[in-house]
Amino acid sequence: MKLPNADWQERRGLPELLAALDGRARYVGGAVRDSLLGVDVKDVDIATPLLPDDVMARLKAVDITVVPTGIDHGTLTAVLPDGPIEITTLRRDVSTDGRRATVAFSDDWREDAARRDFTINALFADPDTLEIYDYFGGLTDLETQRIRFIGSPDARIAEDHLRILRYFRFLARFGLTSMDQEAYQACRSAAEKLPQLSRERIADELMKLLAVNDPSYAVQQMIGADIFAHILSEIDPDTEQILARLIQREQAHAIPPIATRRLIALLPKNTEKVATITKDLRFSKKLQKALQSRLAAPTDELAAVNATSVPALAYHHGEEATRDIALLFAADTDLAASLATLEGWQKPEFPLKGGDLISMGMEPGPAVSETLAKIEQAWIKQGFLNEEHVYNLAKQALERDKITRKI
Repeated sequence: MKLPNADWQERRGLPELLAALDGRARYVGGAVRDSLLGVDVKDVDIATPLLPDDVMARLKAVDITVVPTGIDHGTLTAVLPDGPIEITTLRRDVSTDGRRATVAFSDDWREDAARRDFTINALFADPDTLEIYDYFGGLTDLETQRIRFIGSPDARIAEDHLRILRYFRFLARFGLTSMDQEAYQACRSAAEKLPQLSRERIADELMKLLAVNDPSYAVQQMIGADIFAHILSEIDPDTEQILARLIQREQAHAIPPIATRRLIALLPKNTEKVATITKDLRFSKKLQKALQSRLAAPTDELAAVNATSVPALAYHHGEEATRDIALLFAADTDLAASLATLEGWQKPEFPLKGGDLISMGMEPGPAVSETLAKIEQAWIKQGFLNEEHVYNLAKQALERDKITRKI
């Protein structure tokens, strides 16, 4: 079998790169797999028996910028006009501990393929002839839609425990609804090893899984295998139902999937618990803030999201967060109207400042900001009425302030 022609093979600078490697290179992994599946290719990886220092020298000689991104493990990144390409020297594992591997360089293509995770990721292709090299039945597994570890699943997982999560991510990515039972049992048996991984690696893999088109089946199987018990301190007991409903709504309204939104379906609907979980997983502060904003409203308000309450939510949390809140929490009868309210929504500007209250006769001090906040809340609650109405609210507040001071 041959690799089909694809646009990524025409990237600027790629012919020069391959020429510099003097015919001792093959495409490998995702680019080969996805091209065979007819899926758009994002990342291009190249394998070579040439040693890293030799590769670097050859690329620099033809003016290709190269970065030693993982040189200890044989990986360099060539910076081309149409995107980076990773080049890795063939390797074999010397030792592994489930978190990291010590490798030795090799010139044996099959030996390199044997250390990879799944058969479908161990496919090589010759850049000149496009001939496919398949050492472990990956082509058959692609055809039959099967995610299968190379050799013993237990051995592959023992080399790197992250392969447990990668198994379920690939299951989700290809929309599969059946599993290789040997692989599943190996993942289940080794799940207790997951806490040995860095929290960043776990979080990254989890978010990649949640970003695929429909991870429902994979998440369901992960729950059944107690995978989440070892990577999250707590999940929502109704995760399966919440996630399934969310995905159905996204698809019905042609809204692209977002991992952050799906993560909320997994997590308990409690801001304190979410804060603890996300800090433990070393999520970025930006992501932590995004999660908090989508759960900031009281539970009863989230359960009553509708077209009337959406503008106030959008004012406080932004359009994107409010759309997620509606998709997650609005009743079926209120969802369409809630989403429609957000179309073209722009945050109104509160027309009153503290200085306005002072110029109207209010004494400077803490009461100014407190009064301003109360007026703003009334303005929001009454539907962002016009400036004249806001000033009427301010006059009423000032009258109350005068009465209070007299008392």
